[in-house]
Amino acid sequence: MAYKVFTADMNFWDFAVIAAYLLCVTGIGILLRKKSRQTKEDYLMGGKRLPWWLLGISNASGMFDISGTIWMVSIMFVYGVKSIWLPWLWPVFNQVFMFVYLSIWLRRSNASTGAEWMETRFGKRATGAQRIIIVFALLSCLSFMAYGFIGLGKFVEIFIPFSSISPFLPFSIPADFVPHFYGIIFTLFAVFYAILGGMSSIVWADLVQYSLMALGAFCIALFAISELRTHDLIVPEGWKDLHFQWDLGVNWEGILPEVNKKIEEDGFHPFGLFFTLMFTKGILSSLAGPAPNYDMQKILSTRNPKEAALMSMFVNVVLLPTRYLMIIGFTVLALLYYPQLDLQTASGKVDFEKILPSTILKFAPAGLLGLFLVELLSAFMGTFAGTLNAAQAYIVNDIYLKFKKDRKGNLQKVHFLSGLGVVLLSIFLGLFAKDVNSILQWIVGALYAGFISANVLKWHWWRFNGTGYAVGMAVGILCAMVFPYLFPDTLPLYYFPLILALSFLGGVLGSYSSPPTDRNTLKAFYSQVNPWGFWKPIEEEVRKDSPDFVPNPDFKKDMGNVTLGILAQTAITALPVFLVLWMWKEVAITSLLLGICVVTLFFTWYKKLPNQ
Repeated sequence: MAYKVFTADMNFWDFAVIAAYLLCVTGIGILLRKKSRQTKEDYLMGGKRLPWWLLGISNASGMFDISGTIWMVSIMFVYGVKSIWLPWLWPVFNQVFMFVYLSIWLRRSNASTGAEWMETRFGKRATGAQRIIIVFALLSCLSFMAYGFIGLGKFVEIFIPFSSISPFLPFSIPADFVPHFYGIIFTLFAVFYAILGGMSSIVWADLVQYSLMALGAFCIALFAISELRTHDLIVPEGWKDLHFQWDLGVNWEGILPEVNKKIEEDGFHPFGLFFTLMFTKGILSSLAGPAPNYDMQKILSTRNPKEAALMSMFVNVVLLPTRYLMIIGFTVLALLYYPQLDLQTASGKVDFEKILPSTILKFAPAGLLGLFLVELLSAFMGTFAGTLNAAQAYIVNDIYLKFKKDRKGNLQKVHFLSGLGVVLLSIFLGLFAKDVNSILQWIVGALYAGFISANVLKWHWWRFNGTGYAVGMAVGILCAMVFPYLFPDTLPLYYFPLILALSFLGGVLGSYSSPPTDRNTLKAFYSQVNPWGFWKPIEEEVRKDSPDFVPNPDFKKDMGNVTLGILAQTAITALPVFLVLWMWKEVAITSLLLGICVVTLFFTWYKKLPNQ
């Protein structure tokens, strides 16, 4: 019997596009290999010579991950325009806090990693704070890599059914683990160029990958617009509304009743309470600053504080419109042709996370199928490579070089072995992931809840010390690990306040149980970073030494710009959705709001950035 290894819908041109992409990113890794080997800073941070716009595109490419896109298409299908609020779980508006002021504060430290930053804030003796941030950084990086890993596997499974390759394999795989098998195979490609060329390789590969993603997004949006000219979109009342009340207000009964079951399983009821918790958590998470992952590494890799702010701003501009053109495009096609999609799992359940790959398989013409595959494979690789680079930075800079000076020139070997170890461990963790949504909820609802308290206090309260940081973070991480077992049927966001309160209490008690941070360290940090907050005793001592020092007076201005930034970010997210859905009244209102916010921010934010 003859077997076809690939689906009949994929032809020579599709495979040619995929092969060309893989050769391109591999070539980038090889070309930049020598340059990345010069110093630790060259490998981990591109020598701090990369332009802000390139780092911004790279950061956006890393955030344009395949698992997140799969999830966002599924929630757009189910919840409609209201799904624009759900990514606030991350929260997406932390990029607003970053570009308004936090990127500037962070870049002024001149650190290489979040753990190294701890020395500027708590002093060289703050080993507890450094160790706990390393633990959190590696745990979060591994979680995101496992999250991307399972999303990629689900994506590929649609295009290459396991039944088509199983006759050629000397082993069998249970149906539930087929996505994990594909995840392992394609992960190896991302590993190659990320480990070989370091940050420079990742950034230039991300430019290629983002260009492909943008092209694919515009193509699928045009297909959707064209289809809506001749077909009616049958959706429940309220599906096209951005606003909401206490209840969700979307009922699929009589249209697709199985969607109501999905809404019930997600546990977002009542939606008003869910939104309130999500927004509160988002504000606190944003005040805490970036998590110690690729986002932080890109900020620390910029040339100066001004470029750090511009980079974070540019992420919103290049990421959100492009991503939402793709999301709404695939959602529209899936809604129009839902009966023709194959969303059944091996166990017979409807898996809405299969909407994206099933829609690509159904509607992409020859050649463009390969483009869409490459587009989302590159989304996975960009995220995976950036996260891997961040994990390597902590292992090499804050573990290896902290305890052993590299006198024998083994740094490249350490880079390679650390990267390989992180990848293998993330694959192992990915084997335990049920689906994209479950691991996403744990990361944003539980793990990051343990991050918030200590990292808000470190910026804004002078008495908070290294012991308080270590205790607060340790309590938060422990709660994040234990609570899913104590509350197995509860959405992590709902016990987020309890994790927040316990970690805050641990941080305060830890701080008062030990002496304050050395005064000279606090004065150096405060005078260099100049944050606003509860710094009065340190401010007075700094002004005694430097009478010309001006404490940061910008709290009200920064919060005003944050408000404008969140409005602008929401508008730039909703605008492509309204465009594809032909909602011209909403397009006009959203465009006007966006224009007002941009013009105002030009004068209140951009014109007031530091000179360098």
